[in-house]
Amino acid sequence: MTTLDTGQQTAPRASFFNDPVIRGVIYQVVVAALIISFILWIIGNTAANLAAQNKTTGFDFLWRTAGFDISFSLLPWSRASYYWEAFLVGLLNTVLVAVVGIFFATILGFTIGIARLSTNFIVSSLATIYIEVIRNIPLLLQLFFWYFAVLKAMPAVRNSFELPFDSFINQRGIMIPRPIPDEQFGFVWLGLALAVIGVVVLRYWAKKRLEATGQRFPVFLTSVAILFGVTAFVFWISGASVAFEIPVLERFNFRGGLQLPPEFVALAFGLTIYTAAFIAETVRAGIQAVNHGQTEAAASLGLKDADRLRLVIVPQAMRVIIPPLTSQYLNLTKNSSLGAAIGYPELVNVFAGTSLNQTGRAIECIAIVMLVYLTFSLLTSAIMNWYNARVKLVER
Repeated sequence: MTTLDTGQQTAPRASFFNDPVIRGVIYQVVVAALIISFILWIIGNTAANLAAQNKTTGFDFLWRTAGFDISFSLLPWSRASYYWEAFLVGLLNTVLVAVVGIFFATILGFTIGIARLSTNFIVSSLATIYIEVIRNIPLLLQLFFWYFAVLKAMPAVRNSFELPFDSFINQRGIMIPRPIPDEQFGFVWLGLALAVIGVVVLRYWAKKRLEATGQRFPVFLTSVAILFGVTAFVFWISGASVAFEIPVLERFNFRGGLQLPPEFVALAFGLTIYTAAFIAETVRAGIQAVNHGQTEAAASLGLKDADRLRLVIVPQAMRVIIPPLTSQYLNLTKNSSLGAAIGYPELVNVFAGTSLNQTGRAIECIAIVMLVYLTFSLLTSAIMNWYNARVKLVER
């Protein structure tokens, strides 16, 4: 029996060091070793310098008494509080202004971005002027403007401007009524949580129904009805109530209500105005990235302008908007550290400023602050990447 010669020959095997796979592994191991060696050298050099200066290291200072005042705090604070409590105060203040800024910057940015594409010349021109002016002025200068030129120029307490809903504004900030729920209001929060779970289930069911039958279910209106109806029903049957403590002007200051200090107002307003300009450009680019044929197809179906934008254009534009929008959220969170320039007690001001100066633990304080901002950034990116994966175009 003879064997057939197919003409195929086995490729010669490369030598050990010429194998691209093995060579790639060696390069990665060498680079990783160099990086680890550099980090260890930095740590050793820092420890030696600190020892030469008779400086101790460690995080034991967190359990020492801070001994300084904080002008605005969401937690109980006094001079007898500890440094770890100061860290929590600065952390919560940073989270507060970041969440408020992201919420309002998103609404304002989407509004301005859509307005810039309006066919109305005045509306589009005003949106363009807003974007070009705001994003080309440094944020720090804008914060100085809102704090010193606007809020600090307000009248004194006795001559406060009266705002709607029993609110007031003066040099010391904005005074608004403070809601005081009773003990039964916990049932309302429970009902709201159950309503949110119901809305999530409804949206999942409506999506599966649309894919199976092609029939659209009014998810938005039904969700609003569920949230409002369930919350109102639980509020009624539980007998819960909410009282509002109205700020009252006394001799030297207001008593009662909720006082928003000018530092917080200026920082939240400045971050919102500034970041919204960049979000507006992101929204404009995302909408213009949608194929014009999609708009024409939606118009041929008889959809109104608002429905065409809400149902066809924006959902497709979100695939382009989400990645740069994530960057703007991260920038807003990190830019909150500029609040130290106007005296807002956020994390950098309280912990990497006052606490660092009093304890002398620069490495520990800066490392903790860096870790916090890194955590904020990774968490925000994870949430936005999860949402981006849900709205991305699925290829079949």
